[in-house]
Amino acid sequence: AAELEYESVLCVKPDVNVYRIPPRTSNRGYRASDWKLDHPDWTGRLRVTSKGKTAYIKLEDKVSGELFAQAPIDQYPGIAVETVADSSRYFVIRIQDGTGRSAFIGIGFTDRGDAFDFNVSLQDHFKWVKQETEISKESQEADTRPKLDLGFKEGQTIKLNIGNMTSKKGGAAKPRVSGSGGLSLLPPPPGGKIAVPPIPPPSSTAIANHVTPPPVQKSSNASSADILLDLDAPAAASKAPVSATTDLWGDFSTAPSAVPNQAPQQSNWVQF
Repeated sequence: AAELEYESVLCVKPDVNVYRIPPRTSNRGYRASDWKLDHPDWTGRLRVTSKGKTAYIKLEDKVSGELFAQAPIDQYPGIAVETVADSSRYFVIRIQDGTGRSAFIGIGFTDRGDAFDFNVSLQDHFKWVKQETEISKESQEADTRPKLDLGFKEGQTIKLNIGNMTSKKGGAAKPRVSGSGGLSLLPPPPGGKIAVPPIPPPSSTAIANHVTPPPVQKSSNASSADILLDLDAPAAASKAPVSATTDLWGDFSTAPSAVPNQAPQQSNWVQF
């Protein structure tokens, strides 16, 4: 698995100063004011890389890229990288060679933004390492737990209750009543009656459109008879017999015929 791991670059800063620091005589933190800040012992380029879960701080030559020293980091914050008590631009790192020897040196950045990027790159890497560790731990615990068997045992069956199908008691489901509009209506309760919707009262518009005929004034003069009485006159005349004197067609029936030797014919006119 180690052979498959590849090295990735987390941060690159072109200017970094290296200082020899005096040994710490007490438990208090390092102080950059104790160093010779105006006269750094070495100046070059800093690269932060990672390979697997381990990060590396590499100090390299600016021109040739030759490695000057490197500090492997397994934990941050930790003993491999420490901040100073009086500044945010200086750090103390523990460098190691291939033989296992180690030493503590001080590094510093001229720009405060470079120091911030250096610090954040280490924090992000070890935050990712922590998440990977938790995920792998959860997966191992899941493998050790007994697996839940959700399969059917021999002879085991289940029942599904779906609408419009036979229920558990064997009775058929009641069909739904569909209305004229395509909507499903519930059937009326047993013993109940469907109420007939009441007839709406006539609207005010229909009442307003109804015209009442004006009353007819009756006059005492017999010559000005009621119009309605004149309309009823033919019906009354059809019931009463008409006398010969009032027959309007009498003159035509008594007139002499213009055709000679022709017997007078009976009139087919119906008297009204």
